[in-house]
This record gives sequence, C-alpha cells and structure tokens, in this order.
Amino acid sequence: MNIKPNSKAGFSIIEVVLVLAIAGLIFLMVFIALPALQRNQRDTQRRNDAGSFISQITSYSTNNNGKVPATAAALTTFQTNYLKWAPDATGQFNDPKTGLGYPITYGTTIATTDPAGTIVYRNNRICNGEVMTTTNATARSAAIIVKLEGSGNFCKSNM
Repeated sequence: MNIKPNSKAGFSIIEVVLVLAIAGLIFLMVFIALPALQRNQRDTQRRNDAGSFISQITSYSTNNNGKVPATAAALTTFQTNYLKWAPDATGQFNDPKTGLGYPITYGTTIATTDPAGTIVYRNNRICNGEVMTTTNATARSAAIIVKLEGSGNFCKSNM
C-alpha cells in the first residue's frame, strides 16, 4: 500500500510576508517620488511658458516699432492682447498647478512670500542668472522672472 505524505502545494507565511514587504517598498518609493516628479513637470511647464511670454514680447515689439511694454498699464494690455491671459481660468496663459492665470506684476524682484508661478516683468532689464539687471540692458530689452515650485527662480529676457 502506498501512503502519500500530507503535503499541500502553497506558499509559506514567510514567503507571503516577504512579497508583501517588497510590494510595500515599491509603493512607498512611488508615493515619495511622485510629488517631486509632478513638481518638476510643473516647473518645466513654467519655464516653457516663460519662453512663450518672451516670444510674445518679441511679437509685441515688432508690432510697436521696437518698443516693449514700459508701464504697468501697457503690461495689462499686452497680457490681454498677446498672452490671452485672464486672472481666472478663462484665459489660455494659465499656471499648471492652479489652472488659473499666472499672477503677473510689473516690478523688479519676486518676494519670498509670492506663490510659485508668480511672474514679474520689467522693461529695460536683462537676466543675470536668476535675477534682473540693468547692466547692458537697452530701451528695447525686457525680462521676466518666474518663481519655481521646486526652488529658486527662472529668469528669461528678450536679449
């Protein structure tokens, strides 16, 4: 007579716990990395939008005998006519995080308390790293600074 040993196919509790631990580590890494990836993607979009902003400054300059918006009122007209900007979500020039129009101001610096996506525009300026400067700037130059979500600012000028 053949007697079969009492063996059932299956996983031991240690194997199950090990697989669950590995899966948990993978999920943990994804959830830690995902916000940083999203933040970097939004900052990349802000840099691209800064390029579009400067491109539209060039277009404005071409249509206005080489002049760039030189006052806060001229900047407002530029925003509406060239950027298709609106403070609410009805415009086309919107911050990727909020979905609303970028906060755009006429000035020279960004405050540390300003939210990410804030854009500061100024004529007679060019970029020097992350800041605006008047060194080598002309009456036809303009620069913007965009506050990034990750860290720092992004400066872009038309010269």
